[in-house]
Amino acid sequence: MTRALTYATLMLVLAGCALWPFGKDDEDEDEDTTEQVLYRSAQSSLRAGNYKDAIEKLQRLEARFPFGRYAEQAQLELIYAHHSAFEPEAARNAADRFIRLHPQHPSVDYAYYLKGLASFSADRGMLDRFASSDISRRDQTSNRQAFADFAALLARFPDSQYAADARQRMIYLRNLLAAAEIRIAQYYMRRGAYVAAANRARTVIEDYGQSLSVPDALAILVEANWRLDLDEAANDALRVLALNYPNYPGFDDSGAFVFNEAVQNRDRSWLNMMTWGLLDRPDVPPPIRIQMPAG
Repeated sequence: MTRALTYATLMLVLAGCALWPFGKDDEDEDEDTTEQVLYRSAQSSLRAGNYKDAIEKLQRLEARFPFGRYAEQAQLELIYAHHSAFEPEAARNAADRFIRLHPQHPSVDYAYYLKGLASFSADRGMLDRFASSDISRRDQTSNRQAFADFAALLARFPDSQYAADARQRMIYLRNLLAAAEIRIAQYYMRRGAYVAAANRARTVIEDYGQSLSVPDALAILVEANWRLDLDEAANDALRVLALNYPNYPGFDDSGAFVFNEAVQNRDRSWLNMMTWGLLDRPDVPPPIRIQMPAG
């Protein structure tokens, strides 16, 4: 009887062990997934445009196999996935992390490039592709950051395959940032804050000397200095404007400069018509993938 009872108890315990999932929970249900299988699954999500799913898989891959053969590639592609999912801050953070951890990686220039693109697209929504909104009226913090990011890429990797695109974006950003400074200077002029207006105009001339807004900056500098009774400074600015931009709308038919005529009322619609291709989120090239041996 005792032996039978012991046997029955043992059978119940063994049955309970078979039913109870020792050492296993929902989060680890696919713990047997290999690194290669998980990487290929992430690639499939990227190709399908399912960036949220790709981000989750890439993060899981890096967490589970931090020293695996796909770890660095996963970190690089995570930048791309965040950017493609319209998550600019996460993309910038991922790019900074990759640059810090792998400064000598053969594709680190791509991380710099995507960091700039993330800043470039930070304040641009889907409607910007179709509506001619004037971006120079917005806060320019992210555009200044994008300009600095692309400049860092060109400084370190002038021969990068992404350098040409970065240069074109910097030209666009330079014109945009200069136009924003002109708008602020015009605001100060209308309120009689001539010193502040002159400072903004000088910023355009000194920092964005090749931008389309330089003649407007000179015109503002002429009037601001004149109203501050700085006749010599006003004449110097007027001389530079007349020599370099003789057809500027501020000059009348006799060649005399008319205050406010062009600066305050000039149509700024040119900004909405230039380089429309750059206003859209571009078709970002995916990361160059490493070639792993089979097996």
